[in-house]
This record gives sequence, C-alpha cells and structure tokens, in this order.
Amino acid sequence: TFTVEEAVETIGFGRFHIMLFLIMGSTGVAEAMEIMLIAVVSPLIRCEWQLQDWQVALVTTMVFFGYMVFSIVLGLLADRYGRWKILLLSFLWAAYFSLLTSFAPSYIWFVFLRAMVGGGVSGHAQGREENKQIIAMCSCSNPFLSLGKVFWLAGSLLIIGLASVVNPTIGWRWLIRIASIPGILLILVFKFIPESARYNVSTGNLGAALATLQRIARMNGVAMPEGQLREPAKERRGRFKDLIHPKYLRTTLQIWIIW
Repeated sequence: TFTVEEAVETIGFGRFHIMLFLIMGSTGVAEAMEIMLIAVVSPLIRCEWQLQDWQVALVTTMVFFGYMVFSIVLGLLADRYGRWKILLLSFLWAAYFSLLTSFAPSYIWFVFLRAMVGGGVSGHAQGREENKQIIAMCSCSNPFLSLGKVFWLAGSLLIIGLASVVNPTIGWRWLIRIASIPGILLILVFKFIPESARYNVSTGNLGAALATLQRIARMNGVAMPEGQLREPAKERRGRFKDLIHPKYLRTTLQIWIIW
C-alpha cells in the first residue's frame, strides 16, 4: 500500500507541476492587480465623488476586511466541500464583483463592491497554498517555490503600467474592467487544475484521489507506485485554541506581529 504523500514523492517533479505552478502562480498576478488597483484609482474617485481622506482610506480598509472575513469562511467551506469547488467559486466571485465595481454609481456602492472583491480574492489562497505543498513535496529546489513571488510583482507592475495609460485616456472604470481580464482567463484554464488528492482521501473518496495521482503520473511520464492507495492514520485536527496554548503562544504572537 501507499499514501498520497508517498505517491507524490514517487511520481516526482515534472510537466504537471510546471503547469500547476504557472496556473496557480498566475492567481498571484490577478490578486495583485485587484489589491493594488485601489492605489491607482483612489486619486480619481476622490475627485469624482469629492471624498475626504478617511473615505479614501476606507476603500482599502474594506478590501482587506473582506479578505480577512471571507478567507476564514472560504477556508472552512474548502475543508467541507473541497479545494477545487471553492477555488472556482473564488475566481467567479472576484471577477464578477470586479466587473460590477466598474459600474458603481456612488461611493457607497464602490466600497461595498470592492469589499466583495477582496472576499473573492481571499479564496485564491486556499488552492495556491494547497498546490504549493504538492510542488514542495516533489522539488528540493526552494528557489523554484520562491519564484512564485515574481507573479505578485508582475501583477503590481502591470496594473501600475496600465493605469499610466488607461486612466488619462478612457478612465478608471475601463482600468477596472481590463484588470479583471486575468481573473476571467484563469476561469477558462481552471479545468486543468485537479481536486486535491489529499482532500479526496480525507473524505474517503479513494477512487477520485487515485485518478488524480494517475493523471499526474501520466503527464510526468512515470509509473505509479505499486499496491493500493490507503488512507493515512487518523490524526486529531488542529483547533483555534491550540494557537494560544502555552507551547505555541510565543510563535503565534510572533507570526501575527510579522504579518
């Protein structure tokens, strides 16, 4: 018998993981564009709606408030219904509300819709972190994983470059519409992302998990390990109060402060 982790290590790093890295890394481009968008749009909406400083600042605050709240909600839903479904939902959600923002008739609507965009973008992390772990299990090259940060940088530079051209010509509403394109394109390639084999195993769906592993093996041109896929030993899942247990409290506080 073999576990998912043993199968992934046996299959090794190959074409599947490069494809996965490029697709999931591209979510960083879409995410950065949506988050950084406020910085290049704020001066324009300030003039259009005669906003005060605190009103401009509130837009950014609400984006991250939506990100914070929905990252918890979508994380719980991903544990219950699967990473694939929640990741697809987050792509559709973020793209939909981003497009709606470009038609916002007032400041209040703009703030609300951008908060919803932040909520949708937060779901990207559910799939990205899951697939980072898959890539990490197959690659001893930490620089390869670190390369994923380039996608966020690319998205930030792209939105700033677009703003310098689009804002003075056709306006900030068209900038928002153009910025939503990467998220829409990701929806079109979403079929190439499989459901997490580890999630399927955790729910007892060994058949689906095995099918995913076989697909990865075929793309990488290697053989699956011999034997049958088995569930790992059951372990107690973490709870929030574990974070404030005396054993982990110092680490928890340090991580919170760093973030």
